[in-house]
Amino acid sequence: MAFTLATLRTAIRDYTEVGSTVLTDSILNTIIINAENRIFRTVDADANKFYATSETVIGIRYITVPTGTRIIRSVQITDPTTSDQIYLKQVDQSFLAEYHPDYDNSSDRGIPKYYAHWDEDNWVVAPTPDKAYVLTMAYIKHPVTITTTEGTSTDIPTYVPDLLLYACLVETFKYLKGPENMLQQYEASYQEAIQTYAAQQQGRRRRDEYRDGALRIPIQSPSP
Repeated sequence: MAFTLATLRTAIRDYTEVGSTVLTDSILNTIIINAENRIFRTVDADANKFYATSETVIGIRYITVPTGTRIIRSVQITDPTTSDQIYLKQVDQSFLAEYHPDYDNSSDRGIPKYYAHWDEDNWVVAPTPDKAYVLTMAYIKHPVTITTTEGTSTDIPTYVPDLLLYACLVETFKYLKGPENMLQQYEASYQEAIQTYAAQQQGRRRRDEYRDGALRIPIQSPSP
């Protein structure tokens, strides 16, 4: 059963047998967000992968990253004249400083080959663009929390509600300073659920039967 914010709050209170006077909506929102963040940082889920397209500006080496970006997976650049496409190589800022020190020199402009993180909101390319190149960025975006959607539009409460519930119960028992055995029980349930979710997202979804063959599990059977 998929969770909404209301049903998830109810489930947490039911499992812990603690009412809303202690586990208020505000406290539960914090617990839920902590649980969501734990899952996000543990599993590289396909639901958090996005693409964005922009253009470089002639003479400007800075590129603004999309809001909510946490990880840049790749950057592809397209030459508007030849339609040639290449992938930029990620390097450190120190490499760019040595490779392209005269970035303001118009005679040193060209098609970018490298990019590096500049700050939280920008990255920088080198050489400095001499054209309006098309950039396609594949990136990981922080998922929208269920505490702001009030519904089931997010991936985790919709498709792996058990994982979210166990993660929330672990955070809840930490907050309540509840019995150690209960905390360990839900932590074990969380670990089992996160492993199967990771196997699905980072394993089974990233292979196909034609190329990799169907997954086969050895089954013990008695000899006839």
